[in-house]
Amino acid sequence: MSSNELRRIELVEYESRRFPESEISEELGMKIWQSYGSQISIDEPSFKNGNQWSLTANGWAGHIPLTPEFQIALLPKVEIRNLFGMLEYAYRLKSKSLKFPEGLTDCDSLEEFYETLAKFFALRVLDRGRKGFFRSYQPRKDRIPYVRGRFDIKKSCQKPWMVKPECRYEEHTSDVEDNQILTWTLRRILQSGICTERSLPQVRRAYQSLRGLATPIPCDPKDCAGRLYNRLNQDYQPMHALCRFFLEQSGPSHRVGDRTMIPFLVDMAKLYELFVAEWLKAHMPSDFAVKSHEKVSIGQEGRIKFDIDLVVYERDSQKVRFVLDTKYKAPDQPGNTDINQVVTYAISKECQVAILIYPKPLNLDEMVGGEIHVRVRSLTFSLDGDLEQAGHKFLEDLFSGEDR
Repeated sequence: MSSNELRRIELVEYESRRFPESEISEELGMKIWQSYGSQISIDEPSFKNGNQWSLTANGWAGHIPLTPEFQIALLPKVEIRNLFGMLEYAYRLKSKSLKFPEGLTDCDSLEEFYETLAKFFALRVLDRGRKGFFRSYQPRKDRIPYVRGRFDIKKSCQKPWMVKPECRYEEHTSDVEDNQILTWTLRRILQSGICTERSLPQVRRAYQSLRGLATPIPCDPKDCAGRLYNRLNQDYQPMHALCRFFLEQSGPSHRVGDRTMIPFLVDMAKLYELFVAEWLKAHMPSDFAVKSHEKVSIGQEGRIKFDIDLVVYERDSQKVRFVLDTKYKAPDQPGNTDINQVVTYAISKECQVAILIYPKPLNLDEMVGGEIHVRVRSLTFSLDGDLEQAGHKFLEDLFSGEDR
């Protein structure tokens, strides 16, 4: 392989692949182990594996630009169409104001999907730029050559040799967090190395349109959620939802020569959990309420803390009807650890029914516990075929199985 030839290897989640010792250098193997050991299990060549490299994707999907010449594609078992359906619910992208481009779900690879979505996002930013980016008044404190806003007389008297007065004033500026989030996200997309000439011109133009107006301050995905909007910036809400997606799936950056490279990594277990939670919130019967990530404390002085995936309440009585725990894996049967965990959750909420949710059918329906008996069931929220049908089938099984 020449030094300029791009080498790309593909790994399907939870499936192991072997590669000849000559295809992956010891330096690259070390880099995979050190930087992406959570995403990829790697065993170096030895007599145990026929002197070959053994690599396994650990429930992640995405794109890792290990070097400019060597890339790893982590392929999901979920088809792209359903992956997009999961993202729509998980990141609340289902909106009348978001009209996704045709063919987005027909992409052949996750990289093509990412690139198509990045171009769509960039075009949204450019469209907002033509209308004018959102501006607001921001408080400032500075020494300026003229009096503006409130003049701090006390400080000026303390330092009479300072000619410029210190003033507190408000400036009408576009360098606000709403635009800083967009700028930082576009910068991260450009650094991903995924975009090609099919999308790079639009992403670059969108970034340049904002670069002089908003500082690309590092943002966290949580900065994109729970924001307040008004009639002047209402169209930022779907753009920030897309920002959250891009930032949450961006792995840690690393430098290769003079290039900053950012992997695109989707934690499929976390995505499955988010998707199931948001789908149930959208479709649960009206006399029930769903709460996600409810925190509880047990034990002496509440030292042991848990974060329960989902709790279903009866809306009128506020009685806990179900405790649910989402598991993105397909074992032959539920493990004792999973069972014990969800039973602990149920007991902490004084609930008699605990549900383990898997993407594949498993057979579990038994009573567990000592003084307090908890019925533990496994139910399927399938990711094969139509997601809406799978969701309604899950709800039907959830309620129809209450009478044993």
